[in-house]
Amino acid sequence: MSIVAAFMVPHPPLIIPEVGKGSEEIVQRTIDAYTEVAKEISKLHPDTVIISSPHAVMYSDYFAISPGAHAHGSFAGFEAPRVTINAEYDEELVSKLCELSGKEGFPAGVQGERNSITELDHGTMIPLWFLNKFQTDYKLVRVGLSGLPLTAHYAFGQLIKNAVSEVGRKAVFIASGDLSHKLQETGPYGFAPEGPEYDKRIMDVCGRGAFGELLEFDDEFLDRAAECGHRSFTIMAGALDGQDVRATVLSHEDVTGVGYGICTFYPGNANKQRHFLDKKLDSAARKIKKMQKESDEYVALARQTIETFITTGEEIPVPSNLPKEMTEKTAGAFVSIHKNGKLRGCIGTILPTRDNLAKEIISNAISAATADPRFTPIVSGELPWLDIKVDVLTEPEQISSIDELDVKRYGVIVSTGPKTGLLLPDLEGVDTVEEQVSIALQKGGITEDEEVFLYRFEVIRHT
Repeated sequence: MSIVAAFMVPHPPLIIPEVGKGSEEIVQRTIDAYTEVAKEISKLHPDTVIISSPHAVMYSDYFAISPGAHAHGSFAGFEAPRVTINAEYDEELVSKLCELSGKEGFPAGVQGERNSITELDHGTMIPLWFLNKFQTDYKLVRVGLSGLPLTAHYAFGQLIKNAVSEVGRKAVFIASGDLSHKLQETGPYGFAPEGPEYDKRIMDVCGRGAFGELLEFDDEFLDRAAECGHRSFTIMAGALDGQDVRATVLSHEDVTGVGYGICTFYPGNANKQRHFLDKKLDSAARKIKKMQKESDEYVALARQTIETFITTGEEIPVPSNLPKEMTEKTAGAFVSIHKNGKLRGCIGTILPTRDNLAKEIISNAISAATADPRFTPIVSGELPWLDIKVDVLTEPEQISSIDELDVKRYGVIVSTGPKTGLLLPDLEGVDTVEEQVSIALQKGGITEDEEVFLYRFEVIRHT
């Protein structure tokens, strides 16, 4: 058996009559479409319903799968305690999903759950409230989202698909998630231009079943749109990987200032052209290989250092063919590592600590890959996907005010006593010197009312 259908649905609490108390009528189109989805699922009569919910437990680097045999929940948090949902978990399918995740070294499982072991969230309960009107003899698998890249969410969906197949379940997948929360000035979260743009794009993409395009949404754009369902939809897409899909848009509403979209997806024949993650990773690999070929000696040295240390545990000696400026000059340097567009490690020195710049880069490259306290050490399987940059710093000069800063040209150092905070120049998302100094203060653990010394420096960035 397999996943026989998938559904994209929202989860506004007001849609429950006991919560909405009449106000649910303003989203009647969504209610009607939701009811149609519930009827379609009941006609399929699945053994198992899999729900991905943004309001289940969420970790930055791990996908939580709800464990246990049973779960329950109520809408008490929305002043409707008498509305309750009970569910029985599909323990066999959960066990298989954990087993496959372990074999793949994929960060998903039942570790870390707290009170959510038995408490259902509203992102899960609202789809079940509709479904339970027509079918109740199913088992549930509930999964959360993570702070990992969209590619990881798609890969998680692929694992779910494989687990369903191996256990032999007839399953449906429900991707719970609202669209943008910033569609109207009068809405609960205000307005942002990215809000309507997100709703338009996501309804077009899902309406065409063009799941590969889900992986092309930029994280910053998603944040500005204030959506909560994109990662949920991406897991669902992965669960239908490699198959033709018949997609239908049932409804889209934005009357509350939050977008509610409902679509249905029915998988068809196998289609090699719809392995969207493979295509994405192949494209990324080609891009990285091109960057590696075009890298200068600074980045090439950092990459060689990281690859050697991760695979052998040994620090490379300074190569003999480096330019003199790297072997005869000293300077502070930062090595930053990104993977799939997200920071994976960054360590540097403000002033030189080694005999020459090459040794500075070697030392900081190893530290960035293995000793950044914000991240786990890089492992060998990640090496082909790393984007590495090296910033060489000029000697810092003290300044008297932020008026002498330029967020694009200068980095900043703030210092008071033993506490020091530093921020490099020309960083994405840092547009003013006030933001730059504020972030540097936070990094140094310095409060804004403390008296500080300010320094500026320039960098030569090698990519």
